[in-house]
Amino acid sequence: MRFKDRSKDDRKSFRRILIPCIRPISIAVLLLLLPLSASLNASSNLNNGQEANNSTNISSIENPSLWHIFEILKSKDNVDLTHSFRPGIPHWEGFPNEIVETVFNFSTSGFLAQKFILVGQWGTHVDSPAHFHQGKRTVDQIDVKEMLLPLVVLDIHQKVSANPDYTVNMDDVKEWESKYGKIPEGCFVALRTDWSKRWPNQTAMLNRDRNGTFHYPGWSMEVLQYLYEDRNITASGHETTDTDPGFQATEGSYKLESYILGRDHFQIELLANLDKVSEYGALIVVVFPKPEGGSGFPARAFAVLP
Repeated sequence: MRFKDRSKDDRKSFRRILIPCIRPISIAVLLLLLPLSASLNASSNLNNGQEANNSTNISSIENPSLWHIFEILKSKDNVDLTHSFRPGIPHWEGFPNEIVETVFNFSTSGFLAQKFILVGQWGTHVDSPAHFHQGKRTVDQIDVKEMLLPLVVLDIHQKVSANPDYTVNMDDVKEWESKYGKIPEGCFVALRTDWSKRWPNQTAMLNRDRNGTFHYPGWSMEVLQYLYEDRNITASGHETTDTDPGFQATEGSYKLESYILGRDHFQIELLANLDKVSEYGALIVVVFPKPEGGSGFPARAFAVLP
């Protein structure tokens, strides 16, 4: 009896020691497994078309805390898609150069303040619909909800390397969709050509031949119509100074840019570092100041990687 009593006492002591140790571990494991479990449940529910039975769980998954979303985004890598701007950078030849003046400096005033004189379409910038079409939206009228979007990257850089006059075509788009599915509605589509690697050399960016013709890649009407009319994307962007390929821009033809802006969409020109972004799964953030009635303005764009 004494042995049995002692054995019981030992087991009770062991439990008193073990249970407090196990509980934190169990709770920690449970917390780690909850997101995975929630994801699996959500996936299963969506695949099986179940709606009523697990509405509460699905609701909590579909409406997570914004702070929880922030923690997820904070853990992701970012890629800056923006060139720094200064006087002398590549630009459309019809625009004047930037002027920077120091208004106050440290030696005389104890602080630094500068005045920047530049055209709105300078450096990595946004073109509002009003840039080409009177009465369309100006920069200040672009909704902030259009500034955070899923990012699709159409990669044609190898074809451009072989032919600088290359324009993206439907085969390129179908190749993307064969890999990743339909281009999602409301996304931002960026055209990767690696032309931004020529930055900040204006001569290299324009790539003019001896006859004065520019040779740089661009969009095509068939692709833009497919993206904006069939896939209902929100905006698009590219690495070159123009939407239209160089040989068309040489002739003063900007029908592709006019098409995008005429449909009341905005675009971002002179993007950078698209070679560091995945073709599928990233987000793009595009922000810019709010000049009242502005046709365009330098923008800051970056990608959040999957």
